[in-house]
Parts: sequence; structure tokens; C-alpha cells
Amino acid sequence: MKIKTYTGEEIRILRNKLALNQSEFWKFFMTTQSGGSRYESGRDIPSPVQFLLNIAFGTDKKREEIITALRALGRLPKTNRRS
Repeated sequence: MKIKTYTGEEIRILRNKLALNQSEFWKFFMTTQSGGSRYESGRDIPSPVQFLLNIAFGTDKKREEIITALRALGRLPKTNRRS
């Protein structure tokens, strides 16, 4: 599955449009203010955070695609799961 890769600048713009400070914004993504600051300054944003950003800010189609793929994991036969 291909997801949009958000840049720090794009996230800072989104956060400012929402009128949230870094602590308020990044807590929704289980990230500290200092971690969010590093991402906004150009450090690579990890894949799990990118997935959450796509769910929050992506298109409805992309959001549904991500959620459907994640839910499919819960329906895999137990014999196919790693312990």
C-alpha cells in the first residue's frame, strides 16, 4: 500500500491551520512535543506516525484503505500468525 509521505513543513502548516501548539497537536499521534519539533524541523517521520497522519489528514479513500488493511490482520488464520 502506498501512502503519502508528509514533510515536516507540511505538518507544521497543517498544525498552524488547526491553531494547535506542538504539544496539543503531537499528542494525537502519541508523540512528544520535542519529537514533533524534530519532525517539523526535517527529521524523518517514522512510518507508524506517517500512517496516523494519513488516517487523520488523507482522503476518505486512503483512510478506508489503511483501516481495511489493518483490520484484515485481525482476520488472518491463527496458523499464519507469528508468535
